[in-house]
Amino acid sequence: MIRKFFRRVLRLGPSSEPRIIPKESHGIGREAISYGSRKVCETLQERGFAAYVVGGAVRDLLLGFRPKDFDVATDASPDDVHRVFRRSRVIGRRFKLVHVLFGEETVEVSTFRARTASETDEHGRVLRDNIYGTLEDDAIRRDFTINALYYDPSAETILDYHNGMRDLQRKSVRIVGDARARYREDPIRMLRAVRFAAKAGFAIDERTRKPIRELAPLLGNVPPSRVYEEMQKLLLSGHAAAALRQLRDEGLHHGLLPLLDVIFEQPMGERFVQLALKETDDRVRSGKSVSPAFLFAALLWHEVLAAWKKAQGAGLKPIPALFTAMDTVLDIQTDKLAIPRRFTAVMKEIWALQPRFEHRSGRRPFAFIMQERFRAGYDFLVLRSASGEASAELAQWWERFQHASESERASMLLAPQPGEHKRRRRRRRGRKDPLLPPDAAPA
Repeated sequence: MIRKFFRRVLRLGPSSEPRIIPKESHGIGREAISYGSRKVCETLQERGFAAYVVGGAVRDLLLGFRPKDFDVATDASPDDVHRVFRRSRVIGRRFKLVHVLFGEETVEVSTFRARTASETDEHGRVLRDNIYGTLEDDAIRRDFTINALYYDPSAETILDYHNGMRDLQRKSVRIVGDARARYREDPIRMLRAVRFAAKAGFAIDERTRKPIRELAPLLGNVPPSRVYEEMQKLLLSGHAAAALRQLRDEGLHHGLLPLLDVIFEQPMGERFVQLALKETDDRVRSGKSVSPAFLFAALLWHEVLAAWKKAQGAGLKPIPALFTAMDTVLDIQTDKLAIPRRFTAVMKEIWALQPRFEHRSGRRPFAFIMQERFRAGYDFLVLRSASGEASAELAQWWERFQHASESERASMLLAPQPGEHKRRRRRRRGRKDPLLPPDAAPA
């Protein structure tokens, strides 16, 4: 009792003995674990190593969710793991990991980390962490108590060093160790706390929440690619609307993530964005595919509209002004949030298609519906219509036009609008015979 009191006061972390929870208490059988992760644990244990399924997979199974990935932690070094599994590769420099391949499944295997990282920057952020330790050390290095649960498929038991099971029952997100120090080690943990809370409907523990607003500027030191990776997880969690509201409540949106400034500080676009988030959440929860490019295009659309208007005010014609606006917005955004180029290219295509929906005469609509991105552009138009930005009649016309017969489409065409001139085909000049004099005509 006295030892526990001193450890709690001095924040020395847990005792070396975990709470061992049998299957009768947690209810997870080995059949709930993916084939690949189960095989990794069994094979490493047969070779004399310790190996556990750890982290989000255990948490999600206990919450009744189907995990997307199953990660394994072991006392085997990355080189040892690579030697044991022929179909594997060592990745990473900041944190060295091994990916073990089983058909379409990839199991990420990490080696137990030491209690202290090998290299940090002036803010305390971990730059390199390839010193290995014991299972007890690794438990101390986990970010949140609900992610520090180790499942042994062989014994079907869970090792709990930080009362993570209790926090799951209390619906609480609580950080392991001192919150300030842990956020300085990796500022992304502030975003992760919000994501976990929104996904599971949990509350963030007061000690875990309190330093977030003060330390939010540390996100500016994180590589934009890592910020993007975490933001994509948050936006595609099925609880994006709730997560973004909580990010704002915790002060994580100002300046550091221009994306969120756009969402919350443009009243005209608020309804549009909320509809986009709701539609995305509904699709994720029903197991349907979601396009990150479409979602990011929706989140940034009203910023593009504002820049488009400004460019036209500076004297540019509408279409060149739109392309200038798109580049301006993406340059600002990707400075903080490195959206991959494969997505920004699709975003620009969706945006560029929007003015073309206004043209409903001549042969243009027939060619337009054959465009590769037409369907994505049309879905975007429907979203604009639902928010009141575009007319409902316009979206309905294109819905009918897509499904009409050729003759019906022809009857639907509108008369050319004023200023909408037909393009004249230029006459091809006849080629003169270079052997004839300039004033001679060919025979």
